Amino acid sequence: MYRVLDILTPEEVTECRQIAANATFVHGKISNPHNKAKQNEQLHEAAAYERSAKLVLQAMMRSDEFREFAFPAQIAPPLLTRYKPGMHYGAHADAAYLQLPHGTVRSDLSCTIFLNEPGDYEGGALHVRLSDGSMRFKLKPGQAIVYPSDTLHEVEPVTQGERLVAITFIQSRVKDPFQRHMLFELNEVAALEGLKMDPENFSRMQLIQANLLRYWGDQP
Repeated sequence: MYRVLDILTPEEVTECRQIAANATFVHGKISNPHNKAKQNEQLHEAAAYERSAKLVLQAMMRSDEFREFAFPAQIAPPLLTRYKPGMHYGAHADAAYLQLPHGTVRSDLSCTIFLNEPGDYEGGALHVRLSDGSMRFKLKPGQAIVYPSDTLHEVEPVTQGERLVAITFIQSRVKDPFQRHMLFELNEVAALEGLKMDPENFSRMQLIQANLLRYWGDQP
């Protein structure tokens, strides 16, 4: 139900870091003043936000694997956030709906894109709780973790250095995570094995793929 993806090129990572280095950040509570778990900083400069969000969003939509995994209908503009020593984001659930200037996005999937080396900071792992298990992610620059928004997750305290990431939320065409995962798996099998199949059977599989998306999808 989650996926690690290569999203940004090294050049795009460098550009995001340059934007962050020259822009103003404010305390993350500006977007949610009642959230006691949130202890971080976020980009707070319109031109820099527009530039970085456009760059990251274009990279996400360029990725076939991202589109085939998430079935994105809408994506919130990615936001640069950073954590300095002592900062963290305690265990929390993402809001079900995000109010944006141009409409509302339902958060089916959450995404964190890492922008600096894991060795640049100590602590700061993204800890996602899935059922009775848990996973921690501290990825290479340009890599993203996409995971269900309906999970409890946290950013563990940074004890040294600086953690810089971009975060966003995705409304999927397929709301149900099980259905979305089954469609992804079916599409993967079709892509890997379809040309080895009898042409008529491959056409039947393609019909199943299209009909399931028609039946399960709730966005055009």
